[in-house]
Amino acid sequence: DLKRPLTKATRQEIYNALLNWKVVFFRDQNLDHEEHVALARQFGRPTIGHAVFGHLKGFPEIYSVAKNRTANSHRETRLNTPWIGWHTDITAAVNPPLASILRAVNIPPYGGDTMWTNLNAAYNNLSAPIKGFVDCLRCIHSFSPPAGAEGVKTYDENLKNRTLKSEHPLVTKHPDTGERQLFISPMFVKSIVGLSPRESQQILEMLWEHLVRPEFTVRFKWNCGDIAMWDNRATAHLAPNDIFSTDHDRQLYRVTLVGEVPLGIDGKLSTSLEGDPILSA
Repeated sequence: DLKRPLTKATRQEIYNALLNWKVVFFRDQNLDHEEHVALARQFGRPTIGHAVFGHLKGFPEIYSVAKNRTANSHRETRLNTPWIGWHTDITAAVNPPLASILRAVNIPPYGGDTMWTNLNAAYNNLSAPIKGFVDCLRCIHSFSPPAGAEGVKTYDENLKNRTLKSEHPLVTKHPDTGERQLFISPMFVKSIVGLSPRESQQILEMLWEHLVRPEFTVRFKWNCGDIAMWDNRATAHLAPNDIFSTDHDRQLYRVTLVGEVPLGIDGKLSTSLEGDPILSA
């Protein structure tokens, strides 16, 4: 029962499961906004709802993840490669969130699932020569608008208020487990430092295609009241595009926890190129 304060032992058990499985699910919790924030505080410091796009009125820790029945995805057909839409939350910041806790309030009768991929499993299943090549590379992460003029306008208006751009290791070392992750959020990574644009794009597309292989992923069918909690340092996730082809609303709420600056396996930290670190709410 996540409505009640958790014992230290239970918190540790949940956190250990998170480190092991990368994402954990809790059915039929039916938390309200206050209970959602209280749950998050037991695992860390909640951030402002979203570093660029703000927060829910009256709840600075909560970000609304909504799709009303008239929304469209702004995704052009020619851009629908297998990795489009996959992302790790807010990697444009120098200290992306440690974890995210997502709560379902209004779910369509069909569609509207969420998928996660295990970045550690993806790294482990690279060949040794590719691991050796990518281990000490670094990538530029920033926000960019989705395809479609309306999407561009919406993003640009928000980004005028806060620009975020960071350089992260392509392979990171997990601060708790020491595991290695392919830290290449398809939505936010723009280029590999030191490579030509063509070299960068070809290598990124190879890695992104590998990243979303089915054997690294899990797909969760939401019910109203469910909770998903994931390790943002070791996963990427996706809301499949079917949410934009159904005539139903979808409403979830997210709280994220303040994270550390990622560390590469060469001992070098991420660096901020534009914008400030994500702070607690």
